[in-house]
Amino acid sequence: MKLDFDSDKPIYLQIAEQIEDAIFTGIYAGETQIPSTTEISMTYKVNPATVLKGMNILVDEKIIYKKRGVGMFVCEGALEAVKEKRQNNFFQNYIESLINEAKKLGLTKDDILKLIERGFK
Repeated sequence: MKLDFDSDKPIYLQIAEQIEDAIFTGIYAGETQIPSTTEISMTYKVNPATVLKGMNILVDEKIIYKKRGVGMFVCEGALEAVKEKRQNNFFQNYIESLINEAKKLGLTKDDILKLIERGFK
């Protein structure tokens, strides 16, 4: 996990994103225990409440869950949930703006596909 203390992005969001990325890349599979709030806070010298705030985002999104007295675990199906979330974000952040700009330029769907294919070469 890498935290950028100089970033404008809040630390709790960085923590949530880093845990999510570890799930996405296969570091943590479904039903795997993730590092505890205390472990993360001690390792990165971050307030435990900040770590918990980041983890709670993932709990709310049903990506991780808490076993009382044991720790935090990756939900079964979390990888699929993260993929779906990232695809939706990709669509909203890139595809919608691409289509809007293409319409302004008078490009057709086929024109866009040719440009995309050119980018993959």
